[in-house]
Formats: sequence, C-alpha cells, structure tokens
Amino acid sequence: AWACFDEFNRIELEVLSVVAQQVLTIQIALSAKVERFMFEGVEIRLRQTCNAFITMNPGYAGRSELPDNLKALFRDVAMMVPDYGLISAITLYSFGYLQAPDMARKLVMTYKLCSEQLSSQDHYDYGMRA
Repeated sequence: AWACFDEFNRIELEVLSVVAQQVLTIQIALSAKVERFMFEGVEIRLRQTCNAFITMNPGYAGRSELPDNLKALFRDVAMMVPDYGLISAITLYSFGYLQAPDMARKLVMTYKLCSEQLSSQDHYDYGMRA
C-alpha cells in the first residue's frame, strides 16, 4: 500500500515525533526484506512495494518545520508552479469546450486579478482548487 500525507507539516510536533518512529520501524523492516514485522506491538505482513509520501507547504502560517529525525526519513523533491493555463484548457476540453485555450486564458486572468485586487480572506481561494 502507498500512503500520501498532504500538508504534513500542519501536524503538531508531538504527533510528528511518534510518526517518525513508526515510519522508521517500517523502513527498517523494508531494508531487512522481511515478510512480517512487529508494528506497535502487533505482528503484521509487509509488502515490499509499500511506501509513504508527504507534501508540505513551508513558510505558511500554522506550519511547522519537520524535526531532523523525520526529515532524514524522506527525500526532497523540488516542485514548480504549475501551468494554470494548460491545466485549465485540458479541464475545459474534458468538459467538451471547443475553444478551450481561449477560455482557459480568460479564466486564469480572471482568477489572477481576483487574487490581486479583492480582499484576502480565508474563505476566498483563487488557486487550483477553484
């Protein structure tokens, strides 16, 4: 099984410490190539293809820095800002729009202007979720 934990750095530090120990236990079992291992006092079967992934948005309010012992268990992957125009066009094509690139360009500009000119409140979201 694979698990992806989104916005992992929003979890409280005390919980992150426990998670770090659990992930380390799984990684040690994986490197030993065992079929079964003890996890939290229970013997469970281990699939060698299992993996855990985390996403983080550092620098935002309410986010914490990961402890070093937890950082060591995951690899960094660099991300870049997505092409909102291309994503919008593909989404519009999937809904049957024939002039998707033109409409996508207008949508992206509308959301950009909204995010720049309207008041910033928590209930406004002009990113990809919109």
